[in-house]
Amino acid sequence: MTESLRLPQGTPCWVSLMAHDLDAARAYYAALLGWEFHRGPGRLGPYVRATVDGLFVAGIGQVDDSVGFPVDWITYFAVDSADEVAGRVRDCGGTVALGPIDSADDAGRLVVAADPAGAVFGLWEPRAHYGWQLRRAPGSVVWSELRTPSPLNAADFYAKTFGLAAVHAGRAEIGRDDGAMLLRYGGHRVAGIRETGPGDPRPRWRVYFAVADLEVSVKTALALGGSLEETPPPARYGAAAFLRDPQGGPFALVRLSEP
Repeated sequence: MTESLRLPQGTPCWVSLMAHDLDAARAYYAALLGWEFHRGPGRLGPYVRATVDGLFVAGIGQVDDSVGFPVDWITYFAVDSADEVAGRVRDCGGTVALGPIDSADDAGRLVVAADPAGAVFGLWEPRAHYGWQLRRAPGSVVWSELRTPSPLNAADFYAKTFGLAAVHAGRAEIGRDDGAMLLRYGGHRVAGIRETGPGDPRPRWRVYFAVADLEVSVKTALALGGSLEETPPPARYGAAAFLRDPQGGPFALVRLSEP
């Protein structure tokens, strides 16, 4: 599924990995997901954009490990005005860590923020770069899901910040009824929120990448130096595995269900 138009406010539109070693991260995800890379804006440090079949799917940037930021994937949400939504983040109890700031290539305006529980996410006001151009195909993003201690409180925060509807996910939608929430825009699911489990160290948005063969991809991820956290029960998008890359960045692989 290709996407090249501006997405509605509150819809995930991009994901970026903040790595300590950019070259090592590039090599890992290229071997695992078949990515190729192109130089991106460097205002905040070295940054590349990943492509599958020439279409943008994600970004990888480098952050100095001395500043204390963990290696992690950040989900960015499309917004009509980064300045206005950043203000609502603060009004709703969140914090703004960076921005609003213009990208070096005038591709858009960005914010890095955290919700009241501490989960980091981004805002993206697009100009020349609308975000990913391929989704729900091997090597691209399928889904972003927040793991947090209180899904209800989190859903309230994001619904108010972005102007979305938040609803309980039913048993038929997620495979089990455990208090999960869904964020919707215009009746369509755009992101999920689920309660943290005993092994979850902190609230975070987890990014799911599609693969054609989950078993083979997990073996590849481990052979390349990654680690397996768990294999959760199948969700609406298919069987999945939660992993960490060699630098500790958490992500998920999912085998897409047949339509």
